[in-house]
Amino acid sequence: MENQKLINFLNQLLSNQFVMYVKLHRYHWFVQGRHFFQLHELFEEMYVKFAEDLDTVAERILMIDGKPLATMSKYLKEATIVEASADDEEEEIIDQLHNDYKQLIKEIKDIGFELAEGRNDEPTKDLLITLLGSYEKYVWMLSQYRAYK
Repeated sequence: MENQKLINFLNQLLSNQFVMYVKLHRYHWFVQGRHFFQLHELFEEMYVKFAEDLDTVAERILMIDGKPLATMSKYLKEATIVEASADDEEEEIIDQLHNDYKQLIKEIKDIGFELAEGRNDEPTKDLLITLLGSYEKYVWMLSQYRAYK
């Protein structure tokens, strides 16, 4: 298939989104401390956004004649984002999420855009631009939170 590399990239992105979705639920459930209310709310906002985004990416894969991954084992195998494995402290959680969002941004810019442009796939490029803007917003927000401490 001519667009298999793009489909593979989108499936990797989808896998990362699922890992982030689960990771954010974990942080939402286990966050403690004096910033509990703000972070509990923020993490919910973030995982709700990922739920919307992953559905959009999966549907885009289908639109370009691909098959989205649909099992946790495949998501974990394809993801470049690492799942949460410990009950991290607030600062560690913020740092990890900051790094995860930056990684998503880098992969979209370095790989996704090039593959979509190479296929003259404007709708996929538009989707990636939208995701990029959202992820950059969270990097900014997490950076500002870290600066406050």
